Amino acid sequence: MNDEAQVLARADEILPNVIHILPIAARPFFPGQGVPLLMDAEYWAPTIEAVQESESRLIGLLLTEDDEAEKTTPEAMYRVGTVGRVHKVHEVDGKLQVLVECLQRFRVEKFIRTEPPYLARVEYLREYRGKVTEDIKAYALAIINAIKELLPLNPLLQEELRFFLDRFGPENPSLLADFATGLTSATKEEQQEILETVELLPRMEKVLTLLSKELELARTQQKIRNTVEERMEKQQREFFLKEQLKVIQQELGIAKDDRTADIEKFRERLEGLELTEEALGRVEEELEKLSMLEPSSSEYNVTRNYLDWITLLPWGRRSEDNLDLKHARKVLDRDHYGLEDVKKRILEFLALGIQRGEIKGSIILLVGPPGVGKTSIGKSIADAVGRRFYRFSVGGIRDEAEIKGHRRTYIGAMPGKFIQAMKQVGTQNPVIMLDEIDKIGTSYHGDPASALLEVLDPEQNSEFLDHYLDLRFDLSETLFVCTANQLDTIPGPLLDRMEVIQLPGYIPEEKLQIARRYLLPKQIERAGLKKRDIRIKVPVLRKIIEDYARDAGVRRLDKQLARIVRKAVVQMQEGAEPPIEVQKEDLKSYLGPAVFRDERRISGPGVVTGLAWTAMGGATLNIEAVHTHSFNRGFKLTGQLGDVMKESAEIAYGYVVSHAGRFGIDPGFFEKAFIHLHVPAGATPKDGPSAGITMASALLSLARNKPVRRLAMTGELTLTGQVFPVGGIREKVIAARRAGIRELILPADNQGDWEEIPDYIRKGIKVHFATTYEDVAPLLFSR
Repeated sequence: MNDEAQVLARADEILPNVIHILPIAARPFFPGQGVPLLMDAEYWAPTIEAVQESESRLIGLLLTEDDEAEKTTPEAMYRVGTVGRVHKVHEVDGKLQVLVECLQRFRVEKFIRTEPPYLARVEYLREYRGKVTEDIKAYALAIINAIKELLPLNPLLQEELRFFLDRFGPENPSLLADFATGLTSATKEEQQEILETVELLPRMEKVLTLLSKELELARTQQKIRNTVEERMEKQQREFFLKEQLKVIQQELGIAKDDRTADIEKFRERLEGLELTEEALGRVEEELEKLSMLEPSSSEYNVTRNYLDWITLLPWGRRSEDNLDLKHARKVLDRDHYGLEDVKKRILEFLALGIQRGEIKGSIILLVGPPGVGKTSIGKSIADAVGRRFYRFSVGGIRDEAEIKGHRRTYIGAMPGKFIQAMKQVGTQNPVIMLDEIDKIGTSYHGDPASALLEVLDPEQNSEFLDHYLDLRFDLSETLFVCTANQLDTIPGPLLDRMEVIQLPGYIPEEKLQIARRYLLPKQIERAGLKKRDIRIKVPVLRKIIEDYARDAGVRRLDKQLARIVRKAVVQMQEGAEPPIEVQKEDLKSYLGPAVFRDERRISGPGVVTGLAWTAMGGATLNIEAVHTHSFNRGFKLTGQLGDVMKESAEIAYGYVVSHAGRFGIDPGFFEKAFIHLHVPAGATPKDGPSAGITMASALLSLARNKPVRRLAMTGELTLTGQVFPVGGIREKVIAARRAGIRELILPADNQGDWEEIPDYIRKGIKVHFATTYEDVAPLLFSR
């Protein structure tokens, strides 16, 4: 070939300066390519018809920045493109198939028509026609070698290379560079940059860079493909070998198929179980069904899982009870300090079972503030009687299926929590703890509390029906231990089935012993230290309890001791020599400012100290009454009081006003007095009837303008002046002792509760029992 043959357009052919433009969205095209185009006939038919009617049948292919050629504008089109001659046009199903032979580069000088069919004045860019220099030849060979390396990695390129060689030779460096660009998967912007580079050497240099990237990409793809194929071949080989091995073992009688193995496994499990007739019949039906199903079917897996659950349950399998009362007492004393009345109740319950020779299933409810040891007592009961222990929390459960299981018709169905517990413990007489039973919820999924009625009813749970098993299972030998912080939120029918044991809060002396004997040694051991590495003396522990852990339980105390141990470990790591001795003055650096402070003593007319019960234990409550003004008569309440407490205040006000003369009050005082009664702290919600006599005493003190002596009281007041009993007497007495109050007024009907309080708590406290308010009033003021 001579130099003149290097251009596709004939040398004597004069290309027109005005041509029609066709925007292309996918990628640019290069001279020397035969391009089949597919386009929307309705939109581009006028452009193609105008090209066909022209003498030269030439069209300019311009790349556009837009993703769709139909939505582009001349502003979005690049200015350098390739002119081509339209050879064939064919319309099929609303699409135009156009074959274009690309001839030469051009640059748009100006758009004559800016709407389809586009028309533009162009300038043609001449291709390189000079001599093939050594540099050009070197680049050409490098491009050819890169293409040769690509061919084995991408066999699809072979056809395109054959087409190129049929028409041109390697000695056409310009066309070679353009052809090589078309082989790459470069972006349209990168290919457009090649098209716009008219000078040959810079263009070949850029093409070689694109080919290197393409070669690296192809090698990576090949590597990934080889890895995947090797993995697939290995898996297929292992599968075929396993299948062959399985067939050989079956022929020799060495192994059985999955179905036979499953059936034999279930029958082996049944040998040591005592299933009911109903359960045994159901198992036989399911085994017969399993023998007819294909192991690959979904029904096979459902049936297999069902049989798996049935045969793993402890039908008739029981653990032997330890009927030694001394051992039970030893375990309870080992795990818990104090709580003598609680231990007494538990030992009474166990003694009854020992007398009968067996501890039948019962339901115990442990009620108390957080951190008093309810959960650990449940574990101790299991240890004392030698039974397996299982705990789960029902707090927040809103779906009845969590208790009684899902029906087998649902995908992913499972038995309820109680059947799951039985499978895990492996015996029919475990101790099951239901934590936070007062926080169980309800929703549109059902009422879990109602579902628990069947479980916790000794008359019904011998035939507990789980929805998944659809079989009766005996839970009557299970000992259920439930925990709750309060009784108010437990449904009445559920509460009626339980034996309630109250766990009141600990007094400071009990907390001190618990910290010394249990909590501090445990934290030191957890830190990997020796007992002598940290020293905290009794006065320091007392201050920690009073200033940082005054709540009813010991959970906060345990956390504060853990903080001290952690900081002591840091000191040792930084070079301090053990033992680390914690002093009172060090507590602020270890634990920060005191969390609890001594309750401020408020005195004066109209101020009386009451006693209250909270979920955290007992507390003292200062009730204040003031005479605001005498412009009009009125009575105002503040302090976030609940409805019951507001009613108690109204009753107290009505009682004191109606009996003013009897208590030495000026008859005219209440006629014009506007009285404001406040119960601090204002941010804490309060409710309950137990502040009745306290509020009446505050009003009486205000009306007589005399301060009340240093004492505290609790009791419900009626309109006729009767003092009714209230709850939480132990917690309230502990709160009074903590506040340093040694004289109390309690309802006469609560005398039995007072006598049940241990002597070491009652010691040094004087109590007055009141039947009516007339018993209270003479005790208020100094004689």
